[in-house]
This record gives sequence, C-alpha cells and structure tokens, in this order.
Amino acid sequence: MFENKPHIIFVITDQQRFDTIRAWGYDHMVTPTLDRLARESVSFRQAYSPGATCVASRAAIFTGMYPHTTGVYSFDHWANHRNWVQDLADAGYYCVNIGKMHLTPRDVPAGFHERVIVENPTNKALDNGGADDDWGRYMTFHGIRRPNDRNKTDPEWLDKCQGVVWREEERFHSDVFIGNSALNWIRNHRGDKPLFLQIGFTGPHEPWDPLPRHLDLYRNKAMPPSVKREGELAEKPPQHLAHLDMHATTDHESQIDLRGRTADELAEMKRHYYGNISTVDEKLGEILDALQERGYLSNSLLIFCSDHGELLGDHGLAYKWLMYDPIVHIPLMIRTPQSVHQPSETRDLVSLMDLGPTILNAAGIPVPTYLEGRSLMPYLNGETPAPRKCVFCEDNYQIMTRSKTHKMVYYIGQAEGELYDLHADPGELWNIWDKPECAAVKSEMLADLLAWMATSNYYNAGYKRQRDKQYLMRWPAQNNAYLHGRKGQPKPRTADL
Repeated sequence: MFENKPHIIFVITDQQRFDTIRAWGYDHMVTPTLDRLARESVSFRQAYSPGATCVASRAAIFTGMYPHTTGVYSFDHWANHRNWVQDLADAGYYCVNIGKMHLTPRDVPAGFHERVIVENPTNKALDNGGADDDWGRYMTFHGIRRPNDRNKTDPEWLDKCQGVVWREEERFHSDVFIGNSALNWIRNHRGDKPLFLQIGFTGPHEPWDPLPRHLDLYRNKAMPPSVKREGELAEKPPQHLAHLDMHATTDHESQIDLRGRTADELAEMKRHYYGNISTVDEKLGEILDALQERGYLSNSLLIFCSDHGELLGDHGLAYKWLMYDPIVHIPLMIRTPQSVHQPSETRDLVSLMDLGPTILNAAGIPVPTYLEGRSLMPYLNGETPAPRKCVFCEDNYQIMTRSKTHKMVYYIGQAEGELYDLHADPGELWNIWDKPECAAVKSEMLADLLAWMATSNYYNAGYKRQRDKQYLMRWPAQNNAYLHGRKGQPKPRTADL
C-alpha cells in the first residue's frame, strides 16, 4: 500500500458530531471537502471517543491509555506521559503540530519538532493582552484583541446561545488562521524525512462563530429537530439536570441557557454550529489541494476525526461531559492510496484509541504493549477483522460501555445509572436501568465493564511503575515477558474485549 514510510496527516476537529457530513446522509450539511474524503476513504461509521471532554479524549488518543491509567479526566497534566508522537520522532519522522493539541502543560514539545499553538478561541490561561498563543499573538500584532468575556459586555449574550458570527476580517478567524498556517507550512517545507503533520482545528467548539458567508449557506435550510422528550431528565441520574442548571446559571463565557428555548431559537443556534463546520471544511479543502500539489497525498495515511461531539439541544442540553451518542459518537475517515480507488465503510465498533496502533503500524514501528487500542490496518487492507463486542468511554465519575445494541453508563459510588436499548430507543430517551426485565442485560454489561477495567489495569501495571519513576522510554525484555503471562500464553488485550 505504501512506499517505504508513509507521510501521516492527522486532522482533528473539536466537538464535531457524527451527523455532520453530507455524504453520510445528512443533507442539511454543506461539507464538500468531507464529502470528498468520504469518497476517497474508509469511513468508520461507528467510531467512539474514549473521553467525553477535550483533554480527556486527546490525552487518551495520544498516550494510547484510558483516563483511569493516566489520571487525565479533565484539565489535568498529561504532557509528562509518553505518547506515540515521540515513537514516530524516534523512528525518523519529522513531527509538526499546527493548531489545537490541548497539551497540558501547553508549551511542551511532546515529540513535535515544530508547533504553531492555538487553544480554545476564548482561552485566557496566559491572558497577556489577549495574546496567549500563536493565534492570539497574530491578532495583537494587528491591533485586535482575543474575543474574551463577551458575556460581560454583550447584554444579549445568553439569547445568542453561543451563536456569534465572526465580524473581523476572515484571516483573523482561529480556524482560518490554523488553515492558513498549515497551507504556508506545506507549501514551504523542504525536508526529506517522512512527515507526521497534526492539524487541529478549534471549530466547532463553542462559541459557534462561522464566517458570515458560511452562516448564509444555512439561512433558508430547515434544521434537524432536537432529540428530546418532556420530563426525560428527571428520570435519569441527577447529573443530567445538574448539567443543565450549571451551564444556565454559572457566570462564564460558555454559559448557555436552553431552558424554554423555541424551535426557531434552537434552529438558529444549529445554523451557527453547522456554519462553523463549513468554515473548517473550506480550509481543509485548501489543505488537501496543497498536499496534493506537493506530492504528499500519493504516499500518505490521512486521518480525519473529532475528539468528541456536541449535544446541540438534544435532550434539552448543550456541550459534552455526559455519555449520549451525540457526544461520544464521532466522525472518523482514513484515506490511503488504496482507498482512493476503493472507498468503503464499516459499521463495526471502533475507538479513537485505535489511532495510535494504526499510525505506528502504517509507519512500520513496533506498537508499545501498553497502548490499549488495536490497529485498524486490516480494515484499510480490505480485510474483515473480528468485531469488538463493546467500546468504552470515561469521564470522571461515569464509565460508558456501549455495544451494538445497548448502552450502559455506570456512575461510580451511586445506585443510579443509565441503560438504553439502542434498537428500540436510538435517541436514548428512555432509561431502563431499573426495569426488572432488563436485569440480565445490565448484569452482562456490568461484567463486560469489570473485565475491561481489570484487564486494562493489569495490562498497564508495568507502565504505571515506570510512570511513578517519571520515566518511560522503551519496554525492557522482562516487562514483555511479564505481560505475556507465566506460561508464555498471550494475555487478553483490552482492545479485544
């Protein structure tokens, strides 16, 4: 499939739902570039995130380990952990990050030789006159401040439901800046090493701020109705109503109050969100053209995904943190020289945890034994691997186990939980956790969760010892022997559960 070591292009958006690609059957979208990728890629239509928030998901993707191993559930430090970008760099790849990585601490190499750093559009971690990161500095050089604290200056902020069309010149938009930075880098790079290029767009993370012409694409379009029913949150664990109340009442720029919103108000919110995706889509198209012109695409593994999704009014809620499919089910497409002529799709359950093993596999680099995903290369080679039974996602006090037919959300330390029959109730409107007739399904999924957690903990015992020493480079031979059991029989991987 590849000639020698392929270039690896990894494009990741922020907070993009699975149902935002027109070529996948969602006719309300305007996504010509993503449609092109769908025609040239293997589409993974049932791909899931390992974390329900930005940092938790990205830390899991790049370290190859779940939050319960790294301790990264929210804005926790994870740059001190070994990640597979370092494996690529050690193997001779030239590694470049342009845009959002969400490393914490932020300004560390993490295996990259070059970085153009862009965080959330309203980031204030180092609020130096609005500079903070490379995008913020670019704006301050032109006399423009980062758009922070608009909730304090705009009396109509809550009525906009995070839909705020971009009013500066297009070049100052964060996603345009990221796209243009990537374009300039691609056109001017003259290295001869295999390339790992990570491009992280900030969109469509809130606030949803499309370019005006992209918002106009959705002006006369009917928007998909929200998936919700009256009184459903009262029948679910208390975290759901707390989620609604916290975002409605807490004084911060991400404040959003969806209580009592009309269908028209929700539709306008969605137009801004989808318009933001179209802004990203346009810049991605320019990037693909530049890669093609420079000859990179002829020998590249190109991955497109998002870190997690967005509720966008479903269940009367916004944002993330819970385990509904609009949050954990994300778009994933992988383009190879072979898939350009033989595109395909699969509805097997896969996880973003699989990206590290897939990338290292494609690069001909041994996959460290602590990575908990499994390579997707068989799908890319036209094979039919044994499907997973379940995928998993973690976020602080809750753990999701999802099969093809059911979803269970286990809340640590409390009796309440969530269980959904996804065939009868694909919208996850009816919680059947306490239904006696569903006890057998719940017990089986609890057993699946226990087996996964126990295997994961055992599998990463060696890594945790190394982490406690604040050192992790390569597995010594004795650890490889340990990880294969007393009699040399390969032990089960979490990826196989």
